[in-house]
Amino acid sequence: MEQIHDIQVVPCTNSNYLKPFRVHYNQNGTKKSWDFMRTHDSVSVLIFNTTSHCFILVKQFRPAVYMCEWERTKEPAVQAAAGEEEGAAAAATAIPETPIGETPQEEAVATSGGVKTHQPPGSAGMTYELCAGLVDKADLLLEEIARQEVLEECGYDVPVAKLRRITSYSSGEGVTGAKQTMFYAEVSDENRVGEGGGLPQEGEMIEVVKVPLHEAMTFAYDESIPKTMGVIFSFIWFHNNMSPKYKISTNV
Repeated sequence: MEQIHDIQVVPCTNSNYLKPFRVHYNQNGTKKSWDFMRTHDSVSVLIFNTTSHCFILVKQFRPAVYMCEWERTKEPAVQAAAGEEEGAAAAATAIPETPIGETPQEEAVATSGGVKTHQPPGSAGMTYELCAGLVDKADLLLEEIARQEVLEECGYDVPVAKLRRITSYSSGEGVTGAKQTMFYAEVSDENRVGEGGGLPQEGEMIEVVKVPLHEAMTFAYDESIPKTMGVIFSFIWFHNNMSPKYKISTNV
C-alpha cells in the first residue's frame, strides 16, 4: 500500500468530486472575493469493538497529504541549493558529483525550480481516520450511508438502529464548507462478516486498524501519528460520554 510511483501532477479540468468557484461579495461596505470548492457532504463513524475494547480506524493513502509533505521538503532543498551555489568554486575542486541513480536513495528524485528533491516514502501520505464516506446517494438516509461504509471499509454489519448520531459540523470551511455528520457504533466480533478494506472497483485500498481503549488519548495527542481531527474529537467525545460505562481509563 505504501509503494507510490509514477507521480504526475496535471491540471484538474473536470472532477466528479470537486468544483472550484470564485465568489465576489460586499461585507460591511468592503468588496471581497474568495475561492472555494463545491463538494459532497460526508458521514463518519466512530467504531468501538466491545469484545476487544478497541476502536476501529482505517488507514489509507491520501495524495493531498502526500503532496503537501513533499512541498514542505522543497524549501529546505532550495535553501541548501543556494548555499551550494555560493561554494560552487570550492566544490568543483573537491569530490566529483555522484550521478543520480547510483544509490537507492537517489533514484526517487524530482526537479522543482531546477532543484532536485527526493520523493518522500509512501508513508508520508498515510493517515489514520474514522470510517467515512461521501453523501452521494440521494435515496439513502445518512444512517444508511454510514452503515454501508462500516461494512465496506471495516467489515462489520451494524444495524441502522444501532448507529448513534454524535453531531454534525463544517468540514474544511475555508475551502469547501461541506458538512460532515458523525455517528457512533458499538460492534462485537460477532458482527464481523468480512475483511473490509473498501471497494477495489472504486480504487479504495484501506487497512483496518485497532487502537486499544486504554491507549486512545495517547494516540490522539501523539503528533508523530498522522490523523484527522475527527479521530481526536471522537476519542475525546468517547472519554466524556462513554468511558464511565466501561470503567476503563482512556489514559488522558
